[in-house]
Amino acid sequence: MARKFFGTDGVRGVVGKDLTVDLVERLGRAAAIWSGRGRVFVGRDTRASGVELEEAFAQGVATAGGNAVLAGVLPTPAVALLSLDLGAVISASHNPPEYNGVKLFDGEGQKLSDESEEQIEALLDEPIASRAAGQIDHVRIAPDSYFEHIIERFGSDLTGLRVALDCANGAYSDIAPKAFERLGAKVDAVAASPDGTNINDGCGATDLSLLQAVVAEGDYDLGIAFDGDGDRMLAVDAEGESVDGDQILAVLALDLGVDLVAVTVMTNLGFHRLMGEHRIKVVTTAVGDRYVLQALRKEGGILGGEQSGHIMYLRDHVTGDGLAAGLLLCAAIKGRTLREAVSVLQRYPQAKENVPVVTSELTVPILQEVERLNEELQGTGRVLVRPSGTEPVVRVLAEAETRREADDLCGTMTALVRRELG
Repeated sequence: MARKFFGTDGVRGVVGKDLTVDLVERLGRAAAIWSGRGRVFVGRDTRASGVELEEAFAQGVATAGGNAVLAGVLPTPAVALLSLDLGAVISASHNPPEYNGVKLFDGEGQKLSDESEEQIEALLDEPIASRAAGQIDHVRIAPDSYFEHIIERFGSDLTGLRVALDCANGAYSDIAPKAFERLGAKVDAVAASPDGTNINDGCGATDLSLLQAVVAEGDYDLGIAFDGDGDRMLAVDAEGESVDGDQILAVLALDLGVDLVAVTVMTNLGFHRLMGEHRIKVVTTAVGDRYVLQALRKEGGILGGEQSGHIMYLRDHVTGDGLAAGLLLCAAIKGRTLREAVSVLQRYPQAKENVPVVTSELTVPILQEVERLNEELQGTGRVLVRPSGTEPVVRVLAEAETRREADDLCGTMTALVRRELG
């Protein structure tokens, strides 16, 4: 059965339009039933809509006979670590403030499989059984527990490091600066004053322009940007140049001495070449951090990530964590500049385009053209066309040995997608 509400990463949409209070309450009830009506640990990001939606989700859990434990504003990776019988985050991650959503984790802090999400959707209209109502509790120690775990397991001596942090006006606005300061770094934080309407707005991992300007004008070793719910991070070197997830993952793979890394189809061909030179096996998955996590668990690996900034290191963790990744990156630099550290990866030029579409189902002509071009490139480049799991767009990626060829390939596919689906 195809999923109607769940996408690449949970259920999300514009509040009041695609995502309603009623839907979130039904999700809470269905998730509680699916998980055996046990304890559901719930966190949220800093969106103004999160308060009402958190309450609706909790009411759904209680109506089903479960126990909702509300922790308030908390990064997504913290919810995964502290998950009870089920974990839930009221968040739309990197999306703009008008969006919100629901992400779910099982009792081991793992994102749910497609099959599990289908089962929950099948319970959305389940009638309320005549049973005793559950309860709703509030806890306040969750941020402290998470903070100490990350410091102890992922921290290192950062004395003398000068870092700018862009907290996306999100869930890390308080925690991240304190973590870096606790470890000895000199910290300046921007976009760390959430007001409910400014999460991811011109800041954070989805818009590095603010952090780039701050770092370029200041005296910093590097800058680190998180997204609104804290499961992604990207970086900026001392000159203000952006550093993507592929580059971060390359630095970590070599520093941590792993023999396997899991990535997605978006990962740069240069990354594959570098890992091959170091005899590190690369497992490639569909786009989505949960698919990377599934691959790591299947293969017995501990390091994986996405170009977009989801970085996961499963030694002492269960999911991707922006703060943990940022601390690991700072430790991995080891006296080098960030620019020097990431120079180990020679990336192929990439061109990308997000094409607004009426329908996201790829047509035969599109699929045939992708196949033809990839056969013609014979490994010297590639094209990738995929529907977004979170927005009404089709994403086009072209990669080649020169920027001009990448741009030409991207332009060809973008024009075809617009003709077929626009």
